[in-house]
Amino acid sequence: MWLGLASINLALAVLLGAFGAHGLRSFADAQQLEWWHTATQYFFYHALGQVAMGILVKAIPYMKVKLPFCLFQFGIVVFCGSLYLLALGMPGWLGVITPVGGVAMAMGWLALARVGFKQY
Repeated sequence: MWLGLASINLALAVLLGAFGAHGLRSFADAQQLEWWHTATQYFFYHALGQVAMGILVKAIPYMKVKLPFCLFQFGIVVFCGSLYLLALGMPGWLGVITPVGGVAMAMGWLALARVGFKQY
């Protein structure tokens, strides 16, 4: 399941990145394009992290990656999602929730570190 979800995330990141590179340029200003670019970068990084977790689970079945995977997913939705919406012209107050997603992503990496340290 983890690899499947991560792969869907990567496909969405590719599609959203392509939209930002081609469709968004016609109506977005420089700040909006920067938000889109940042969201897409973080989407890719964390979806690739999810792929790594999916591979780890296949290689080491007792490794527990549910918490870090879910924190990444929450971070992708909140951090990247809010930046995508801002780039599309949604209200600026959405920027208030963006750091919540960033914190979730950082917590996901720390949770993965904890999983790694518990293995030894």
